[in-house]
Amino acid sequence: MIKIQTFTFNPFQENTYLLFDETKECIIIDPGCYEKAERELLKTFVEVNELKPVKLINTHCHIDHVLGNRFVANTWGLNLEIHELDLPLLHSVKDYCTAYGFDNYEDSPEPSTFLEEGKKVHFGNSTLDILFTPGHAPGHIILHSPEQKFVIAGDVLFQMSIGRTDLPGGDHDTLINSIKTVLLPLTEETQVFCGHGPSTNIGFEKANNPFLK
Repeated sequence: MIKIQTFTFNPFQENTYLLFDETKECIIIDPGCYEKAERELLKTFVEVNELKPVKLINTHCHIDHVLGNRFVANTWGLNLEIHELDLPLLHSVKDYCTAYGFDNYEDSPEPSTFLEEGKKVHFGNSTLDILFTPGHAPGHIILHSPEQKFVIAGDVLFQMSIGRTDLPGGDHDTLINSIKTVLLPLTEETQVFCGHGPSTNIGFEKANNPFLK
């Protein structure tokens, strides 16, 4: 059974997710840890729980989700996995990071694997489906567990809101289509672990999200 640990990092209050199961293998998704204390918090959790990180994944490559890529890759010897369409976004971070005050940004490693819809992410005894959800970013993906009924949703859907589409590569109509054709057909009890803010569920968002009326 997959357990989910959430960390909220950096000034954007980005949610970093660490998923692990009974084998102690774990995957780290969207490491936003920038400050030394944030990185120590992540490292300490892994060590105290005797976990073995085996994958580093970005749902998408905006700056707040990749600030800790280099740290995670170097600390645990991991290769980066993203969707190929987000590679330009990953490369652009170094060009604008100082404008957001991240003067000590460590450039992300290059991805070794491109994630594709229809394929799966495996760790320990667990498997997650890769779903393609562009709109907030051109190569945005989410990770779905049909068995445990949850998604790691990045910045596609939030509690009572949706992802921004005014950033490079964003498109409002594409995002709404992704939500309505990929997320909303999931079971209503499916938990949505968002890239910012609290988690929600599909049924609540169907009934209450003003952007989906």
